[in-house]
Amino acid sequence: MNISAIDLNLLVTFHAMLEHRNVTRAGEAIGLSQPAMSSALRRLRILLEDPLFIRAGLEMKPTPRALQLSASVRQVIQTVQSEILQPARFEARSSTRTFTVLMPDIGEANFLPRILAMLTKEAPQLNLRTMAMPRHAAAESLESGAADLAMGYFPDLHKAGFFKQQLMRSSHVSLVRKHHPHIGERMSLEQFMAASHVVVKPHGREHVFEKHLQQQGITRRVVLEISNFLSLLPIIESSDLVATVPQDLADFCVQHGQVRKVPTPVKAPVIDVQLHWHQRLQKDPGHAWLRSAIHRLFSNGPQK
Repeated sequence: MNISAIDLNLLVTFHAMLEHRNVTRAGEAIGLSQPAMSSALRRLRILLEDPLFIRAGLEMKPTPRALQLSASVRQVIQTVQSEILQPARFEARSSTRTFTVLMPDIGEANFLPRILAMLTKEAPQLNLRTMAMPRHAAAESLESGAADLAMGYFPDLHKAGFFKQQLMRSSHVSLVRKHHPHIGERMSLEQFMAASHVVVKPHGREHVFEKHLQQQGITRRVVLEISNFLSLLPIIESSDLVATVPQDLADFCVQHGQVRKVPTPVKAPVIDVQLHWHQRLQKDPGHAWLRSAIHRLFSNGPQK
């Protein structure tokens, strides 16, 4: 017999009859009227080719076939109640789950130390795996399950089927080496346009500030293009080049190198740093815990 042809609700009827041995009382216990209960019992008898319950005095006595099935049916009912109908749970402290997070290389350097410190305290056995990829590939990775979460600036994920949560807003500032010979605490537009610049253009990820300059009709001399954010710091330290980058990247560079921030003389766009995930994980308790934990860490802005 094919299980797809069986109404599994009939097992609830069978279990109620085993417990109460009376059609009316069994129906009341599971919310069925007496006629509906009788109909369900009739379907059970046809399905199992056995009377199952025979009237004997004031109660319905189970047949040998019904007694033979009783333990198995009870086990099925208990399994459904205890393992399927119970809300999913996540115990952060004991979980050994691995989460894959999409983030650029600067996100790994800037965000992961704080995330790992938090996990050490709250979820010491939980594991993280990070990946960097072009923005246009992020949606497919989240949809397929290759990644669980994206953290950073992902404008292509602002669409149906995805959820997002704001972490911080990051403006743009310029970076120069500490003892730059021509640029002091401030930089004029003329200095900005005359300076030599380095631009970070990771593969498959648009450069927001470059696009903004093009829209404003502002040109500058770009003498170096690199593909990795983490290569930027030693380049700025050892040259007179100017880099205009998001605030969180600038803070990271200032913290770890001999560089300083200078306000950009061009009104720069603001970048929303967000968490993104696919709707299939919206109700997952482990995923929800990780989202909430990351949000607590970063929702007040980047650490200075």
